Amino acid sequence: MIEVGTVEAFRLQAHFCGEFGSPLYAELLTRAAADIEAGGPVAALLDGWRGRPMADALPLRLLGAVHRMVLDGSGPGLAGFYPSAGGTVRWPETWEALRQFVAERAVEIRPDLHRQVQTNEVRRSAALLGGFLTVAAATGLPLRLLEIGCSAGLNLGWDRYRYEVTPCVIDSPPPADATFQPRWGAADAPLVVRCGWHGSDTALAGSARVAIRAGCDLAPIDVSDPEQTRRLESFIWPDQVERLRQLRAAVVVARRDPPQLTRCAAADWLDEQLAAAVPGVATVVFHSIMWWYLSEDERQRVSATIAAAGARATVAAPLAWLRLEILGAPHAELCLTQWPGGAEQTLARTDGHARSVTWLATA
Repeated sequence: MIEVGTVEAFRLQAHFCGEFGSPLYAELLTRAAADIEAGGPVAALLDGWRGRPMADALPLRLLGAVHRMVLDGSGPGLAGFYPSAGGTVRWPETWEALRQFVAERAVEIRPDLHRQVQTNEVRRSAALLGGFLTVAAATGLPLRLLEIGCSAGLNLGWDRYRYEVTPCVIDSPPPADATFQPRWGAADAPLVVRCGWHGSDTALAGSARVAIRAGCDLAPIDVSDPEQTRRLESFIWPDQVERLRQLRAAVVVARRDPPQLTRCAAADWLDEQLAAAVPGVATVVFHSIMWWYLSEDERQRVSATIAAAGARATVAAPLAWLRLEILGAPHAELCLTQWPGGAEQTLARTDGHARSVTWLATA
């Protein structure tokens, strides 16, 4: 039996992939939805899976499993159609190759349907950057970074990247031929993060020093393990080769000086990390595009823990909550709350992949 809402989840994810610049996945997921309705190989693969098809990102679990095998070299027929493996997309051949692959390799794919999607979109650091610099400017202190839902912790290394921006129209990604200008970070940084920028860029004029970086995840990725790193790569959409290059460069950076990652639920971890104030640093709890994966109970616990810690914050031991999330809107919002005081502001708006950032804060 196919879980209720599966076809709708595939079609909705197809829409999102199209909106975020992956025509390959938009088309494959649209055809997969039709295949499920027709009782084809995709339906047979998903028969018996139980969960929440959209909230659990079932479509991306399936395509991620296939992509992992392609990147591993165990899907040579399909690799010819995947740009991430040097292939070229052609229709309807690409769909026919995927449909055949699913039919022939279902036993190998099925276990991955029960594994969480792991996305560590490094370009989101371009939006988060303004938030971190805002906290550093407001407190004058080094930053203690605590990331929940950190995956491999690649965004914990945001200060080790260089950022280049180009002017763009509100909420629109920059054109393919856009010229980017350096805006923040070392000239010799091993990873360059590029995005469009609309609005004031004065927030990027500041500096910051990271004193502590740590994160938690239910299934953290250890980038020193090639197999785990390959799993992370598998969730990059295959026709977005620049994202894959960017991820691999961030992995190289992380391997040099890995952040401290803990396998733990967000609420439990923050209970421990925020139990006592740490003077001399500005503690920044942050997360990006992970809030919807939490249960309502977990969200309430996280919010309550942060609020309680905020109430104990002092000028010598301030606390900030920086979050980049999609909450009831087609775009992601970068929101910041700072204690003592609890002042809250919406700093910026972007899309889930941070292709462009619209800076909203005026001071």
